[in-house]
Amino acid sequence: MQDRPAPKRNWLSRLVRRPPVVPVVRLQGVIAADQRPGRLNIATIEPLLAKAFAMKSAPAVAIVVNSPGGSPVQSRLISKRIRDLAEQNRKTVLVFVEDAAASGGYFIAVAGDEILVDPSSIVGSIGVIMASFGFVEAIGKLGIERRVHTAGRNKSTLDPFLPEKIEDVERIKRVELDIHQVFIDHVKQYRRGRLKADDDTLFTGEWWTGLRGIELGLADGVGDLHATLRERFGPDVVLRMIAPRRPLFALPRLGLSAHSVIDDAAAAIDDRALWARLGL
Repeated sequence: MQDRPAPKRNWLSRLVRRPPVVPVVRLQGVIAADQRPGRLNIATIEPLLAKAFAMKSAPAVAIVVNSPGGSPVQSRLISKRIRDLAEQNRKTVLVFVEDAAASGGYFIAVAGDEILVDPSSIVGSIGVIMASFGFVEAIGKLGIERRVHTAGRNKSTLDPFLPEKIEDVERIKRVELDIHQVFIDHVKQYRRGRLKADDDTLFTGEWWTGLRGIELGLADGVGDLHATLRERFGPDVVLRMIAPRRPLFALPRLGLSAHSVIDDAAAAIDDRALWARLGL
């Protein structure tokens, strides 16, 4: 039996062009390694990025960033993965900042070929922060005795129940400076030729509005996702949202331990504090 020839495409179908499709990956939340809903990290984001950049016909990949920051390691891993995929697949990356791309959020945003903001977006905060509490007087008033045994002179650093030691602060400061330099180098690498202010202005940890960010060269222009993509790729452009798959049957979390409830509450407080420092 002879194979049938493949059917010829109708001449009309060749004239009808399919609308361009642009994949959109939304990065919203605090950047942290723990696998908690609403957190951004390379483990949860990499599959979404891979799927978006695998769309060969897409003229670009859109990344929406809305984050107050978080883990410097996870921020760098996500940002680097975006750039690696962009180069491997020869795709233009358009980053759209919503409420904020601050600290680690801006670290990620820098991976874009263009950074577009709302006039009132928050951008920048190129710095490193470490915060803790001290309970030295409180523990004494409560009549509690602190017992800590370590092997290694510097194993117990900035113990909240002991007076702060100068050498601990100096050591933490050195670590912060090392991480800060990684951040600075990353921004300079990917914003090369576009930064419009000196280091003493840009890298102090200060954050700015979207409009001021454009003046400083931290962003490229004002633009929102839908209007910009219609303007660039035509009014019939299709936005393909790339999101994690939801289970068919989502069961409630049963039998939560007191420890997990406390962890969830503490994480929520930490997240709220990160947003609050931006006035959001």
